[in-house]
Amino acid sequence: MIMKTNKILKNSVLLLIFFAGIFVGKLIFGGHSSTHEYTSEQAEAQVWTCSMHPQIRQDKPGKCPLCAMDLIPVKSMSSGSASADPDAIQLSDEAIALANIRTTTVVRGNPTKEIRLYGVIKPNERRLHSLVAQTGGRIETLEINYAGETVREGQIVATLYSPELLNAQNELLEARKIAATQPALLDAAREKLRRWKLTDSQIDEIERSGKASAVMPLIADASGTVITKRVEQGDYVSQGGVLFDLADLSSVWVVFDAYEADLPYLKTGDQVDFTLQTIAGKTFNGKVAFINPLLDPTTRTAKIRVETANPGLELKPEMYASATVRTALKRKGEDIIIPKSAVLWTGKRSVVYVRQADSEAPVFKVREVELGESLGGEYVVLSGLTDGEQIVTNGAFVIDASAQLEGKPSMISVSGATLQTASLQVQGLCEMCRERIEKTAKAIFGVSSAIWDGNTKLLSLKYNDGKTSSDAVAKALAKVGHDTEQYKAPDEVYNALPDCCKYRK
Repeated sequence: MIMKTNKILKNSVLLLIFFAGIFVGKLIFGGHSSTHEYTSEQAEAQVWTCSMHPQIRQDKPGKCPLCAMDLIPVKSMSSGSASADPDAIQLSDEAIALANIRTTTVVRGNPTKEIRLYGVIKPNERRLHSLVAQTGGRIETLEINYAGETVREGQIVATLYSPELLNAQNELLEARKIAATQPALLDAAREKLRRWKLTDSQIDEIERSGKASAVMPLIADASGTVITKRVEQGDYVSQGGVLFDLADLSSVWVVFDAYEADLPYLKTGDQVDFTLQTIAGKTFNGKVAFINPLLDPTTRTAKIRVETANPGLELKPEMYASATVRTALKRKGEDIIIPKSAVLWTGKRSVVYVRQADSEAPVFKVREVELGESLGGEYVVLSGLTDGEQIVTNGAFVIDASAQLEGKPSMISVSGATLQTASLQVQGLCEMCRERIEKTAKAIFGVSSAIWDGNTKLLSLKYNDGKTSSDAVAKALAKVGHDTEQYKAPDEVYNALPDCCKYRK
């Protein structure tokens, strides 16, 4: 009896464990089935593309049909913007904040061009002066010994031994003796000495003393800084020989080089602000006084001269200077002006990203614009934008990268044109054929790359479908002597090929 009871209890425990296992299994496998079902639904709701070929778009994962790389998910099809434009790109608010994307409203204004100029300080050529010997002789002493010294008007700069000057003084003394009867001779003798730059006080002293001297001081007839010293003590000089070159540096020139592209925007009278490397933190100014009408044929620049006061002599000749000139462009009306940071360059084309005004979500679309003058940090826009539109001024590259991954129009494919790949069967035999085929294909506008395999006879192309097509490439290859699947090369062209290129049997 006891044995029977134990057997019943044992069977009951086994049965209980069996049902408990079934229950736990349902929980585990039932939950897994639900998760799998959700994941499957999520995968079906995504767009899959190739990172190397963004024009490939599929609704499920797999391999890229062009390069066999694994496809990657782009974005949920159900999470798209409410915008009706399929070419626009939408980013989440988190992505906008992370990429620091900023926009600016397009406005009109009076454009002012900013021109950068570089030059050096030069002495004012109107204030250059030369101290010369008025008569021939020998330099006995020099009071000025080096360049850079300051000379004051009336200062003795040298003493000169001159026999001619001695004779002229003797003539003066003789004329004074007969001045009562022949006063004209005395006046002529005095005038001769005046022409040799002797002062009236020096002439009066000669008459008073009655003695002639062969050594006379040379007196400076102008003030300035010695730029060049041309004589040494003991040198013989002729009449009119230059002893010193002086420059009055209280006014100097700043001579800048202006490129020919900037010359139409410069005119005399323009205000110029310039700085010096040696005097940090200080800005000087002046006005354009002269624009050289002749260009340097080597540098393609013209000299621009700015005259400025230099009361403290801070500006020294040969100092380097950099300037900024802001000049207003003459227009009939106001122009659209945008920051340079908003523009993406793609060869000859320039594009911007415009935010859609009819969408609450951050939705952007690429647009090609025509640019005018460069204004330093801004561009004048000739066409492509209107007042009130919002353009991306920071983070445009991030938006463009997202557009490329989604296969939408971007900086490399504007207005619906995308970068396509194709393979063409092109006949050829040798290395010369390969060079001719690739060169012909690449010469077609819109083709970015062309590689021909001599073994498979396949030409791999990458091209912008908004500019050309694979059919156009095939037609061009046939014209230079290479048969394709679509077109046959003319016999006269084929026969003119070198013998190593003859592929027809």
